[in-house]
Amino acid sequence: MKILLALLSYFFGAIPSGYIFFHLSEKKDIRNFGSQTTGATNVLRLKGFKYALPVGLFDVFKGFLPVFLALILFQDKLLALACASLAVLGHCFPVFIKFKGGKGLATTFGAYAVLAFKPFLLSVAIFLIVAGISRYVSLSSLLAALSYPFFIFLFKEEVEIAYLSFALFLLIMFMHRGNIKRLIKGKERKLGEKAK
Repeated sequence: MKILLALLSYFFGAIPSGYIFFHLSEKKDIRNFGSQTTGATNVLRLKGFKYALPVGLFDVFKGFLPVFLALILFQDKLLALACASLAVLGHCFPVFIKFKGGKGLATTFGAYAVLAFKPFLLSVAIFLIVAGISRYVSLSSLLAALSYPFFIFLFKEEVEIAYLSFALFLLIMFMHRGNIKRLIKGKERKLGEKAK
């Protein structure tokens, strides 16, 4: 049953909510527009808050539910960490749409909300503060993801969570590699700017 839950975590994470919502509305592949990803930020730029909100919430839920079930059904923290990892990998590399999905932050933070809630809240605060000041979602995402393992140590949570969260930060950084290049060149789009 544990192996089944781990496998289902990947397939649940691989449900491409942004792709589905955009395709139902526009009959087009969202990965051909904007940042060419299925995440809520791209949906926001292309379709607005009305579409981005349910996409973002579902992407968070994709990380939350597998970890929650691992802890409730099996009381197994290592299984919960595995489920978190697989859900995020599913979101970033979804088998249903040829392994090209989102950038992983929302699903990652859905898992973090269950694994360690106080560090999660502080990392969300980092995201909101940086986004409010800079209006760069990518920069906010990277700094929020990087802050989480440090907050894990601050609150003396299980060290395994810190190891996982640093590994997920590296994945998120890889998924944002294009954004990082644009940030360095000063060409990154700010929050509120429409995608072309």
